[in-house]
Amino acid sequence: MESKQALSCLAALAHETRLAIFRLLVRQGPEGMAAGEIAQHLAVPPPTLSFHLKELERAGLIDAARRQRQIIYATDFAGTRALLDFLMRDCCQGHPDLCGGAASCAPTDILEVAS
Repeated sequence: MESKQALSCLAALAHETRLAIFRLLVRQGPEGMAAGEIAQHLAVPPPTLSFHLKELERAGLIDAARRQRQIIYATDFAGTRALLDFLMRDCCQGHPDLCGGAASCAPTDILEVAS
């Protein structure tokens, strides 16, 4: 992930409603939720919800899929993982024990050799 994409993701999450939507969808897992369910659960009017969902989708943090007459939104776990990897890329100065063993905490020279 490049800095510009990371900034897009962070900007999308830097809004109370979008962060609540994202966290709700993370809890739902890959099955996701219909837009109407999200609106009801978070008490967000449908037009407002549509705007926020579009922003999260544009940032690559959620995906939309049509299931019959509904649109189901789910976390894009690959996009989310890419953001987390970007944020943690230079973490811990080669001491992964400082970060609780996060997978992204390998020293950058090891990551370059592995690529």
